Amino acid sequence: MTVLAESRSLESELPAPRGPLSARVISALQDRGLDVIAHDDADPYGDDLQLALYVLYELHYQGFRGVAAEWEWDPQLLALRCALEHRFLGALRADVSVRADAERTLAELLVEPVGHDDASVSNHLQRDGELWQFREYAVVRSLYHLKEADPHAWVIPRLHGRAKAAMVAVEYDEFGAGRAEDIHARLYAELMADLGLETAYGHYLDAAPAAALATVNLMSLFGLHRSLRGALVGHFATVETTSSPSSRRLAQALRRMEAGAAAQRFYDEHVEADAVHEQVVRREVVGGLLEAEPGLDADVAFGVRATGFLEEHLSTELLDAWRHGRSALREPLASPAA
Repeated sequence: MTVLAESRSLESELPAPRGPLSARVISALQDRGLDVIAHDDADPYGDDLQLALYVLYELHYQGFRGVAAEWEWDPQLLALRCALEHRFLGALRADVSVRADAERTLAELLVEPVGHDDASVSNHLQRDGELWQFREYAVVRSLYHLKEADPHAWVIPRLHGRAKAAMVAVEYDEFGAGRAEDIHARLYAELMADLGLETAYGHYLDAAPAAALATVNLMSLFGLHRSLRGALVGHFATVETTSSPSSRRLAQALRRMEAGAAAQRFYDEHVEADAVHEQVVRREVVGGLLEAEPGLDADVAFGVRATGFLEEHLSTELLDAWRHGRSALREPLASPAA
């Protein structure tokens, strides 16, 4: 296995389809044309729709091996993506209640449960988790962490003044503060290598469950639409607010499991950095945005709530599988020795 964070710049293979929608998208990208297919009854959180969306979004990131770059702006694919986004976003708006303003919604994230939280993946891994479970968790999160700051960067041209300045400052840290070896996506690849996992960008797409795809698709959905800039800021604030305490627990889990130094470093880096980022994002990014555009308050709150909703769904799936002694992945991992 070659451990190179630069491998994230390489195009990955197209995944295997998971239903008629994803099959049509993948077939189109193989130059077979796009057939019209009904999608009104597709599960908005299911494997087929989420994979179809993921593949369409990936055309705006690194793309796929053998797929022409021109497909990124194909009108038919964009029309299909729009329809799938409408179904996904509609389901989220129906399922997520926004009961408070952005400031109060974010403040709720600062309240940590007393004692052990049975519904938290990081709590489980810290106290009871096994190495095979942490390896699966690393696989699931690789879809995001190997592109870590990229979806949030789309909001920068849509911000102004202090919100833009603060957003760029935090993103600068995510991209290694000018040092390629410290780019967080690279640090995550090194974590994966320490755990005996493949580090290639997109390598585990076929293994990831729909709930994991949905958490990444949410960032792309918010990032690609200027109308959802408030929701993206809400998502970003949620990530930065919850990252430090969960990273501390995950770092402790890796020490208990006697994982390598590179695996521990990724989460150690996030404990202190994200504690600072949380303050900057809440006060300057969110505060600056709402000072300039107070009408986006409900959108920011929606972004926070939608992020939490999908993360809870993913956590439930992971913990249910692990507590029953089974893999949470669509394709169970081989042992590190194998």
